[in-house]
Amino acid sequence: MNEVVTRADILVVEDDTGHRALLHDELSDAGHAVSAVADAEAAIAQLDARRFDLVLSDLRLPGAGGMDLLAHCRRMAAAPGFIIITAFGTIPQAVQALRQGADDFLTKPVDLDHLVLAVERVLRNRSLQAEVARYRALLKRTDFHGLIGSSPPMLALFEAIRRIARAPGPVLITGESGTGKELVARALHAESERAGRPFVAINCAGIPTELLESELFGHAAGAFSGATGARKGLFAEAHGGSLLLDEIGEMPPAMQAKLLRLLQDGRVRPVGSNREENADVRILAATNRDLAPMIRDGSFREDLFYRLETFHITVPPLRERGEDVERLALAFLKRAAAAMDRDIRGVTPEALRRLRRYDYPGNVRELSSVLERAVTFSRDHEIGEADLPERVLAGPVSAAGAASLWRDQEALPTLAQVEDRYIRHVLERVEGNKRQAAKLLGIGRRTLYRRLGED
Repeated sequence: MNEVVTRADILVVEDDTGHRALLHDELSDAGHAVSAVADAEAAIAQLDARRFDLVLSDLRLPGAGGMDLLAHCRRMAAAPGFIIITAFGTIPQAVQALRQGADDFLTKPVDLDHLVLAVERVLRNRSLQAEVARYRALLKRTDFHGLIGSSPPMLALFEAIRRIARAPGPVLITGESGTGKELVARALHAESERAGRPFVAINCAGIPTELLESELFGHAAGAFSGATGARKGLFAEAHGGSLLLDEIGEMPPAMQAKLLRLLQDGRVRPVGSNREENADVRILAATNRDLAPMIRDGSFREDLFYRLETFHITVPPLRERGEDVERLALAFLKRAAAAMDRDIRGVTPEALRRLRRYDYPGNVRELSSVLERAVTFSRDHEIGEADLPERVLAGPVSAAGAASLWRDQEALPTLAQVEDRYIRHVLERVEGNKRQAAKLLGIGRRTLYRRLGED
């Protein structure tokens, strides 16, 4: 971890005036915010009043001693780091302090260079411990029907789902591609009184126009060429439950009119049949398109829009969800590692910072792909920066750049091209050191030279 806490709040407890001033000045010069007191009672008052990252205390103090102060710190909810200062004659006591939770001890007279290094080491270790604790806490949290997040936008989304789920009307779910609109639809169903009945989903853009009506409403025998028997439609399959019409903006105008009629009278007529059937189905519609301009140009019916928008939920993009990125990354890591039988246990702090900085034009779906790729290429027990794609390492992307990243699905690289790019990426990260690059890649140097065309 290259970035230690550069400015920590440190409490110095030393009864010797000159030594206390020396420690205060040295740590202040190292960039820390330092408070200094002469005894344990004053230190406890300071600790109860504000938060400190580290306590540096003499073992022997007037009144209560350093061990008493250590015990007080260990009882605190957010215990600071603790370094004991001791004379040579009390080293056995210092060892006992380590057993009781101290992080390190220094002997008098204190070597000032060693002091600064010891402080940085303790701060670094405690920072890493905090990272591990946060990872474990995130992994233990339950999700909300598959939706993962604890950011304010997601908590607001969960509350909206809970409130709307019990109502009977249609729901329009909007949001950028990859935000999890189908998961929102499934959560609405799971929270509703229809939870025990079927949930059925259809992608309106994935069915040819001439087949969509039959797919939704079913058809009678002989309704068209090849219809040798009657077939139930998705509305019949979802009877009593919920039907998700994904990418509703792609629904042909003729089907929009029939859907509007169904929403108004609750009945469907299979293709080629003269008989109508009841359709006890809650309609959930989802789209990543802005329907307003489509209404203006006539490609989407205004009356259908207002009927579908009885309730409206907007799913927030990942770039607005703060530290949800961390929790999602850990969940996707765990899932990908299990699927590939890889012993990968976490993400380095450096890689995590990179993941947080990126804007994710592909939203949650893109983050899932990034972690799946990282697990595939990683040769360590943690995902590091070298395992992340270049676009993530480059940092935030513009809206225009986002479109170009995902627009051309036909320009995907070959496996050989991916491997070549990755090899050159690793070389760049180790500043051209081929010995180190070969070790990181898990290949021999001769193999590396051959891949680089340097045989």
